[in-house]
Amino acid sequence: MVDTMAPLHGFTRTSRVRGRTAGPTPPVPVVLPGDDEVLLDAPDDVLGPALVGAADGDHTQAAGLLAATRHTRSWEHRDRYARRLAAFARARPGWLDGWRALAPRDPDALLVDAQRAVDHAWDSPARAELLREVSPLITAAARGDNRDPVPWRLALDHARGARAGHTYFEELWEAAVRRAPHHHGCHVSALRYLASSWHGAHRECLDFADRAAQDAPENSLTQALPLRAAFGYLTDGCGPEVPRERLEAAADRATALSARLPAGQSWPAEARNLLIYVLVRLERRQDALEQLRLTGPYATSFPWDRDSGDPLGRFLEVRQEVCAAVASGSPTAGTGVFVPASGRPRNGQGGRFRFGDH
Repeated sequence: MVDTMAPLHGFTRTSRVRGRTAGPTPPVPVVLPGDDEVLLDAPDDVLGPALVGAADGDHTQAAGLLAATRHTRSWEHRDRYARRLAAFARARPGWLDGWRALAPRDPDALLVDAQRAVDHAWDSPARAELLREVSPLITAAARGDNRDPVPWRLALDHARGARAGHTYFEELWEAAVRRAPHHHGCHVSALRYLASSWHGAHRECLDFADRAAQDAPENSLTQALPLRAAFGYLTDGCGPEVPRERLEAAADRATALSARLPAGQSWPAEARNLLIYVLVRLERRQDALEQLRLTGPYATSFPWDRDSGDPLGRFLEVRQEVCAAVASGSPTAGTGVFVPASGRPRNGQGGRFRFGDH
């Protein structure tokens, strides 16, 4: 395969995959929150008040929150907050429209508005045409604060949706990593672009993800990028088979990251929910149970919405199955039989999942 994204590959070194402890982990009693205590996509203690204020038509809390992430360069939190606020603004736009009218050049308002516009275009049958109209908003957001990588993550998403060529995407990528070399959101966007451009090239996607994770700091969410690539393989129905060892290594790296992140908090929940999904697919139910303990009452729509229109219900169903398997001493509770590529799951409509669209 021709390597058309050399700058992406050149940015990261070859990965040295971490090994995992030999043998299954012995079962230990785990007490999980009750089903009625589990929350779907719950905001953290900082985002919650901003959403409450927005519901009342007041943008002040959201403005203060995003300004703080800029001043402290908390780019991962900024990215997550911008996404959540943009999603809220699609249903309740008044507070954001008012904020934009009062402060048309505010970099935080520009970012949320650009994210809202990209999300709206992405869901439309006229995606390509609408995305072209969104470009000036993304440019304005990027100029709002030259240090901020999040508008460049948006630009990468925009380029993927518009089916931009590799040369243009590489230029955006280089601009993004100059600002934040290990920003998780930008790396996820690049991985999605590779997955959609080279559909079925899961080994190449894992190579890119492994190198990025190898260079990332220990507590960076980019450590979980190989898990994203493994998920892409497990939920896709094409391409050559990937050795099980590579999928195990991706899960092990994400497990090590999870152990370093705080337990029972909402902001690491998506990474842990994805890890649970992959561990279950690998029949590592004891390991999945430990991640269920760490995530506590926090379920996230992704990845469970890949299997069901009721992601919370699917999360609870999987949780129950994992607990039952571990309690019964099932031989597949710790490690087990891998579901081969030919048996990868399909969505409820019978079509293949498209990793590049999530």
